[in-house]
Amino acid sequence: MLNEERIILMTRMASYEKGEGRENVKIGNYFRSDYIAIQILKAIVCGTAAFVILFGLYILYHFEEFMQNLYNIDLLAFARNILFYFAGAVASYGIVTYIVCCWRYAKAKKSLKCYYYNLKKLNSLYHEMQ
Repeated sequence: MLNEERIILMTRMASYEKGEGRENVKIGNYFRSDYIAIQILKAIVCGTAAFVILFGLYILYHFEEFMQNLYNIDLLAFARNILFYFAGAVASYGIVTYIVCCWRYAKAKKSLKCYYYNLKKLNSLYHEMQ
């Protein structure tokens, strides 16, 4: 015999599993600190690559000016400024990544908690039928 409530619940759970549930299960498989640490490490690597590319493009764009002033500028101060900008850019990107990942993890855990509650409810509906 078909139970309408059970069919509705199974349909809702199947659509969740096909959609946002895949990503939430991947996130939910990690501990909070592990998930955030992995995402921050990815962000630091990507931020470093982006900074190097943008710095290279900046140097290429101002190459003639840079070469003319190469012997007149203080290279230590120049390197210190570049490292300061690098640290600021990567640190700010890491902080934004931390905030976003904390929010994503909390959202995924809340969603999975609802999904597991629906699984228990579905299981109890099956046992009622027997």
